[in-house]
Amino acid sequence: MNQRRGEKSASSGSPAEKVRTFPAQPGVYLMKDAAGRVIYVGKAANLRSRAGSYFQKQAAEDPRIAGWVGEIADIDCVVCDSEVDALLMEARLIKDIQPKHNKELKDDKTFPYLMITSREDFPRVEITREPRSSGVKLYGPFPNVRALRGALQVLQRIFRFRTCSLDIEENDPRWQWFRPCLLASIGQCTAPCNLRISKADYRRDIRRLQMVLEGKTSSLRKQLEREMKEAAAALQFETAARLRDEIELLEKLADRGDLETHVQPEVFFIDPQKGLAGLKRVLQLPETPRAIEGIDIAHLQGGQTVASVVKFLDGLPFKPGYRRYRIRSVDQADDYQSIREVVSRRYGQVFRKGQTLPDIILIDGGKGQLNAAVEALAAQRVPEPVVISLAKKEELIFRPGEREPIRLSRHAYALRLLQYVRDEAHRFAQHYHHILRRKASMPED
Repeated sequence: MNQRRGEKSASSGSPAEKVRTFPAQPGVYLMKDAAGRVIYVGKAANLRSRAGSYFQKQAAEDPRIAGWVGEIADIDCVVCDSEVDALLMEARLIKDIQPKHNKELKDDKTFPYLMITSREDFPRVEITREPRSSGVKLYGPFPNVRALRGALQVLQRIFRFRTCSLDIEENDPRWQWFRPCLLASIGQCTAPCNLRISKADYRRDIRRLQMVLEGKTSSLRKQLEREMKEAAAALQFETAARLRDEIELLEKLADRGDLETHVQPEVFFIDPQKGLAGLKRVLQLPETPRAIEGIDIAHLQGGQTVASVVKFLDGLPFKPGYRRYRIRSVDQADDYQSIREVVSRRYGQVFRKGQTLPDIILIDGGKGQLNAAVEALAAQRVPEPVVISLAKKEELIFRPGEREPIRLSRHAYALRLLQYVRDEAHRFAQHYHHILRRKASMPED
């Protein structure tokens, strides 16, 4: 195999010594036997750490690799721009080289593929273990389905392709009345199911996705930069801004974190009714909740703080119920006081006007943020609805008066719905944040 750009040379020293010279960057590593044949290919977020683990004492006790780790006589690595790129390169190398120990790791199971349909007006992108033989473009196989789901989620934020199984035809007018799923609401799908994008524009996005899947990210970035300049010169500022955002997201692929542990819920289909039924069970509610409101705080430079309230009805966003607030009582970043203020203003007004309170109020944060909300409701003498908070990272659900949080499976419908409400509140708060920031940067007459 010819040495690739970015590949570390394996000219001297033992494999265990060579891995100490590997960079602490994403990439793929190639294990070789005494004859120079590649016997295993793997990806890593940190090449030095991951490849080095094969030469530690624990490796000889790991039943997955103990039988062949002694065959390693040489090792190379290829540095990649991001873990997403490393995952894609790993799949390409496994397919091209077919190392014997990658094949043995199948354990009688089929590796997952990324499949793009090619005979539909609006091609679908999906993960499958049973790929079709025609009418599709296949990428893979991938050794790790969880990492593949993470990469799919990252790429979907950039190219906004659909992952549903709908049979959408561009010339069928009935689709203009179809209600898009949750992914469209959070800007992760262009909603061809509602004919919000043309067939040509959607297929252009799919072609761009394929360039990344084929390792042509640098070429794509240059293409987008050229198109952005052309759009700006033609005074097509909305198009230029969209292209600028795509370029920024491509450049931030390396900042996305560990693909295996940061799979976002948007990758999966969220059934609103199952989510609501799950919340009824988990929170031990007498009836299935219908109205959920989520609250988030965002801070502007210079001390300006804003808050958002988003409303969901029957598990779906209800945009007329969205509200946003400038926080008046806080001169610096103070989430607790900011939450007290927005809860007081929002629900004090709702109560005084005799309007219906939501079934669930979701606060973004932990126990401190939750207690601040409960205190504000009590101060306004508002009959307390179900108030909970959702803490990031570990995604724990806190309830007033309960010492232990609720920990749900990452794939639980109830948690996915709460995450969607929380993320939508965050998006709406950040949007208001950006509006105010743009206003502040505009020159005065």
